[in-house]
Order: sequence, then structure tokens, then C-alpha cells
Amino acid sequence: MSKMAPVCDCCVEHVDKLKQQVSVMRKEIKNLRQMLESANRAHRKHLLSIESAVSKVGVGDLKKKQPPSTSPQTDLEHGKIQTLPIGYIHSCFSEKNGTPRQPTVCGSSRAELRLQHSVFNNPEHALLGLEQFSHIWVIFLFHKNGHLSHKAKVKPPRLNGERVGLYSTRSPHRPNALGLTLAKLDKTVGDTILLSDIDMIAGTPVLDIKPYIPDYDSPCSRKTIDLEPCQSNTDPAPVSPHEPIEALLKEIEDGQFDDSPNLEDPFTMLEEAKAYLSNRDLTQVNYDCKRNSVDHRGTEQDQRPCDAEEASSTIAGWIREPPVTSLEVRFTPHAQRELAEFLPSIQSDPSDSDRPRFKFLRSSDEATAAIRGVLSADPRSVYRRTRCKDKLFFFTLDTADITCWFGPGFAEVLRVQPVQGPVGSM
Repeated sequence: MSKMAPVCDCCVEHVDKLKQQVSVMRKEIKNLRQMLESANRAHRKHLLSIESAVSKVGVGDLKKKQPPSTSPQTDLEHGKIQTLPIGYIHSCFSEKNGTPRQPTVCGSSRAELRLQHSVFNNPEHALLGLEQFSHIWVIFLFHKNGHLSHKAKVKPPRLNGERVGLYSTRSPHRPNALGLTLAKLDKTVGDTILLSDIDMIAGTPVLDIKPYIPDYDSPCSRKTIDLEPCQSNTDPAPVSPHEPIEALLKEIEDGQFDDSPNLEDPFTMLEEAKAYLSNRDLTQVNYDCKRNSVDHRGTEQDQRPCDAEEASSTIAGWIREPPVTSLEVRFTPHAQRELAEFLPSIQSDPSDSDRPRFKFLRSSDEATAAIRGVLSADPRSVYRRTRCKDKLFFFTLDTADITCWFGPGFAEVLRVQPVQGPVGSM
């Protein structure tokens, strides 16, 4: 046994040395990555300086050196386009920190989009008829990415560090930094669109907007259209074989048992009616869903997708059941008092000129709901969530600076103070 001890000690020493070497190698790799990123930034700066120098060269010299320019149609056919923002977002979120990652996270969020007069001579004409829709698609640029790099695999915050393919996520770091969101259209005023349920920060360049049309955009409606039978406009509408049963059910509901001419055997017909209703196929369900869908915003019907949508579309399991669960949001009494001091955006009382005022939010209750929506979805990055657990978290909502901290399963708001100085590009 005395001979075995030195051998074991020798093995332990070798293992310790290997661990040290591995640690040194990891640090070197990290340093090399930082050097590579610095070189990439320097390279981009050099390119920008070259482009600036070239732009200062005389037009005559450029014509001699440049190849003949192609037509805009040829560039378009080759996928080369020059983006032109139609307007810029004025939002209640002035910084990336705390901005919802999805539009449904914070229903109280509000924004404005004013069309550029450099795009249209009469921008209000481009919005005629848009007020008939309840929601619009907004195509925009992620202009605050911070860098132009992108990776094939990313770590979505909801997966808490697990890597998945870029195109299975909505990460802003993409080869073409384009964003797409579905926003609620509150109303249009001249050349300005008032929006809610948004996830865009102030100053976001908007490239295009399109109306949301459930009949075309919802998988449920698409499947319904495919399943509907083709009917000629000249042929009479087919009579359902169950029409007598449906008429009977209506008569039973109205209490017209004695006066019904079709009531030869009510109990038998009632059993047939129950069997018919319990055995209705998916085609009829989809048809009813299509008939009851909202075609314009003038009705108050529920516009949520029908149950048949789950049969026609699928999503990744981690979307509905992510490893990161929703957090309970708490307010300290001090934070509640500070939030109550803010005046709504729609109130104008000269006597309260000293109190802070919201620019977009319409009440302190709406601000409370917005704060709960932002914090319940845990806006921290994976790095902050794992490496900076004990540090305070700050974000700006409208004209308020929010200070909070995170504990196990909850987030607590500590302070709500007015923003000092001008607030970004709201």
C-alpha cells in the first residue's frame, strides 16, 4: 500500500497540470476571438473610410473608373434593392433594454408611425381605407443590433442558453436585419398611424406596412377555403339532408312541440339530431368557423383563431412550454406611490404642471399593466440571467425610468422615476 500512494499522487499532479493547460487554452481562445472581432470592426471602419473617400472623387473620374451602371429593373431581378423607410416609429420604448421581444407581451404598449413626405407628396392619401382593418403587418429594420455579424445557431432567451438554428427563431441578428410584427391599429390621423401591442423601439425605420387579413393570413382560414365545395353562382343552393333536424331543433328551442307538423316521433328525431350534431366532421366545423369569421372591423365578434387552426399549423414545443417560466411581478409601496404621480397622456390640467406626465400611456393602471407585461416575460438576456443575478435591472417605459430586481420566480419594481432630460427619439 505504501508503494501505491506515490503513484496516485503522481496521477493527481498530472491531472491538475492538464486542467491548468486547458484553462490557459480557453483563455487564449477567448483572447483570439476578441482580437478577431476587433479586427473585423477595424476592417469595417477602413471600408467606410474608403467609401467616404470614393464619394468625394469627381464625377468625371468616377465615370472613367466605374463599369457601366445597370438599370433599376436589372438590379431588382438580381435581388439588389435600395431600402427607403416610409417612416420612423415613435414608441413608448426608447431603449432596447426592457423592450418586449414579441408584440403580445405588452398589450398596453403604444406607438405612432408618421409617413415621410419625401416618399409621398400626400402621405395621408396612402392611408385611405386602412382604418377598416384592426391589425397591420409592420416590416422594419433592426437598426440597434450593435454589430452586423450573425451566426447559424443562436440562444433564444426562452430556451435559457440552449442553441437552435437561427431560422427557427425570431432573433434580430440575421443576414438581412429585417423585422416583422403584427400591430393593433387604433386609428389613423392624417399622415399618422396610431398603434398598440408593439415591440419596436423609438426610431425604428419602417420599410412597409400591410393590412392583416385573416382570410389570407390565418392557416385556419386557408384550410377552410380549401375544404369549401365549389358552387356555381347560377345553381340553386344545395339543401342539407339534415335541414329537417335543424328545423326541429329550432322548434324545440322555441317550445313549438304541439304546433310542429314535422313532429311525428319527437324522441326518435331528437336522438337523430343529437347523433348528427356529435358526428359533424372537420369540414363542417371549418365551414362554420369561416362563416363566423370577421371580414371587417365593424363587428364586435371574437377574432381569435378557431380550434381547427391547431390541425393546420404546428409550432416548436418550446414556444408554448419554454424552460423559462413567467414571473410574478411585485411593486413596493414606494414604487406604487411614484407611479401614481404620473399623469396620463390625454389629461391636460395646468394646475398639475409640476407632476410627471406620460406621452403614450393613458393611465397609471395602463402603465402598471405594461410594466407587468414586460417583467413577467423576463426581459433579461441569458448572460444577465446567469451571471448577474444580484444586480439591479433598469429600463425605460414611456417617460418613466423603472428600477427593479429579480428573485426566484418573481420580479419586484423598486422605483419609478421621471426620465431626466429628453427621451431618445420618442
